[in-house]
Amino acid sequence: MRSHANPIFQQEELMTAKTYHISDDCRYGRTDEWIRLDGTVARVGLSDYAQSELSDIVFVELPSVGTQVEAGEPFGVVESVKAVSDLFAPVSGEIVEVHENLEEHPEWVNEDPYGRGWIIGIAPEDLDAIDGLLTPEDYRAYIKERSEK
Repeated sequence: MRSHANPIFQQEELMTAKTYHISDDCRYGRTDEWIRLDGTVARVGLSDYAQSELSDIVFVELPSVGTQVEAGEPFGVVESVKAVSDLFAPVSGEIVEVHENLEEHPEWVNEDPYGRGWIIGIAPEDLDAIDGLLTPEDYRAYIKERSEK
């Protein structure tokens, strides 16, 4: 006797099997920004999970170099085909770089969130504050917990 696969079951399996790239050399905020220390500058961007949930990014509003940011406070905005979302600073400090090419290429946030999709560079007031953010393992668990709700 031949068994027939249930196409609905297969489709449900595929939907729950979605995985996200979580870069092991970053720390993460609960608002889905990543941060990676590069010398004395901390690069910040949106995690793969966040860009995937937002869908196609069509606009990134960037702050000015020299702006002071506070941890947990908004520093910019991303607009996608689904929503407009604030971007939150994972640590306090001064913005020393902005990725101005995102004005013409906002899709880079989707295509390469941990590489050319970075958004700002911060000179952190306290480098140890980065250690207080979520580790890659903690962030994976946090995403899993949120997706099960």
